[in-house]
Amino acid sequence: MNEALLRSLTPSVITVLVRRGADFAAAEDAVQDALVEAVRVWPADPPRDPKAWLVTVAWRRFLDATRSDAARRRREDLVDQEPEPGAAPAVDDTLQLYFLCAHPSLTPSSAVALTLRAVGGLTTRQIAQAYLVPEATMAQRISRAKRTVSGVRFDRPGDVATVLRVLYLVFNEGYSGDVDLAAEAIRITRQLAARIDHPEVAGLLALMLLHHARRAARTAPDGSLVPLAEQDRGRWDTRLIAEGVGILQAALARDRLGEFQAQAAVAALHADAPTAEETDWVQIVEWYDELACLTDSPVVRLNRAVAVGEADGPRAGLAALAALDPALPRHTAAAAYLHERDGDLTTAARLYAEAARKAPDLAERDHLTRQAARLNAKRSR
Repeated sequence: MNEALLRSLTPSVITVLVRRGADFAAAEDAVQDALVEAVRVWPADPPRDPKAWLVTVAWRRFLDATRSDAARRRREDLVDQEPEPGAAPAVDDTLQLYFLCAHPSLTPSSAVALTLRAVGGLTTRQIAQAYLVPEATMAQRISRAKRTVSGVRFDRPGDVATVLRVLYLVFNEGYSGDVDLAAEAIRITRQLAARIDHPEVAGLLALMLLHHARRAARTAPDGSLVPLAEQDRGRWDTRLIAEGVGILQAALARDRLGEFQAQAAVAALHADAPTAEETDWVQIVEWYDELACLTDSPVVRLNRAVAVGEADGPRAGLAALAALDPALPRHTAAAAYLHERDGDLTTAARLYAEAARKAPDLAERDHLTRQAARLNAKRSR
């Protein structure tokens, strides 16, 4: 990687973006993102025209950031930070937009990606991370979706399952803290639940409420992540927990189990435990078994492996983890945790450090780095 070349090109690339309409600070941020991408991509695939490549990538980053910021401001005008319990207010156009973007002419995966981009305000990079695919692949998928619906009359709205998938991913992105979307996703899901009597709509709403109830306890005053087992349960919102559990129980009573109800059941078991030590891990493993049958998701199987480690011991968890692809996101972090519980501090410290290098965001990277440092300090005593 020719770092001198990157430094020499930076001012001229910033100038191009400013001439195209970006303010200087936004142009600088976009070019920095492009430089990071260049460091990642160029060694294996150097461009024929480095400056043109940087301008193209930086301009895309600028547009993504601008659209995301505009969407965020619109959402902040509509809702307060915390969702209120009870019936939803009068339905606005946002829910209708979700259904229109989930158009029958699109495949479900393309409809979800398009809706996240056009309505949810997520960047292409964030959507790609949610789908566990490269950013370039997701960009192509969104472009194809736009071409497909270009000129199509939006008089046939999409199906509920696709809209639920979109709302779930929007909430997850908001819950991660990268973009504040969680309260908006809850607001729209309340509206959907008020309009449609469907157990999976109720299951998704319950899942959102149960996770959102823990939001205040998820970070320390310095912004660092607090693992579930270490959270101050006195800071959990018992009002939201009670509402979520009530909605879930009514949905499960209809005996039409779906993945969102099963996920909500796991969240309810965590919320019901007075302490981390009193968590009913055996039941959680059983719900993950149900989820695995419903979704065949590798992420579900990863979470199940950790739950098995809690229910049956760390070696049982490591055995379950060994059956999964090591490239799966957070696989290394899960292995580190299970090795630590098994008493292998040397392996655990190494794996925590490796997981930190793979972490998708700064908060998670810092948390994993501190875990590695903690174990290394413990071993040196």
